[in-house]
Amino acid sequence: MSQSGFTALIPARRASSRLPDKALLDIAGLPMVVRVARQAQASQARQVIVATDDAEIASVCQHHGIQSVMTSAHHPSGSDRLAQACDLLALADEEIVVNVQGDEPLIQPDLINMVAQTLQRRSDCAMSTAAHPISDLSEFQNPNVVKVVLDHHRTAMYFSRAPIPWWRDGFAQAVDQLPEPAPLRHLGIYAYRCHFLKQFPLLPVAPTENLEALEQLRALWHGHRIAVHITHDNPSPGVDTPEDLERVRQLLSA
Repeated sequence: MSQSGFTALIPARRASSRLPDKALLDIAGLPMVVRVARQAQASQARQVIVATDDAEIASVCQHHGIQSVMTSAHHPSGSDRLAQACDLLALADEEIVVNVQGDEPLIQPDLINMVAQTLQRRSDCAMSTAAHPISDLSEFQNPNVVKVVLDHHRTAMYFSRAPIPWWRDGFAQAVDQLPEPAPLRHLGIYAYRCHFLKQFPLLPVAPTENLEALEQLRALWHGHRIAVHITHDNPSPGVDTPEDLERVRQLLSA
């Protein structure tokens, strides 16, 4: 994909119940949102823009030479915020937009590239995302680790917090090993075509989305396909808790 191939948008807000002011927390000398943006700038994105609802985040971005756009403070999700950003930036309908989470200061630039390229190759899909093979049984059983099952073309069939796929006699046995082939852990990065991203918040919420608390199930419920890139690189740690923050700080100071 050429340098003009896609836009990376980073949703960033001040409110965070578990980690207040998360976007502005210092990580090895830089605010977290700036670290995320620097990682995205190392990708092939033609532009990297922080979509925020907070003047201080916008000011910090400006100070560090990061472009930002001010969005409403009333968006219920990051995808709603990015949909408004697409309008404010007047992005073309076919522009590919990668949603880079604002709490991923160690995200690999190549993962951003691959998710964008996956969608570019798949004209039958409205979105793309990424997954990683699970090698740890506790991870497979952890409801905080989202799993995804794919079809032959690496298109998502379903996402769940439950351990899927599950073998027929699994409930009758003491589970002490992973199924074969290895189950897949979903990684929270998405690419959209701009016209679909603007349409997505208008779709009715799906029953499965409410049940699992997984927004991507709304797309599947309404018949939209999600292409999945499989990476064999270990996922970078995100920052949701004070413990996560300390771990990332230690990694960057090592």
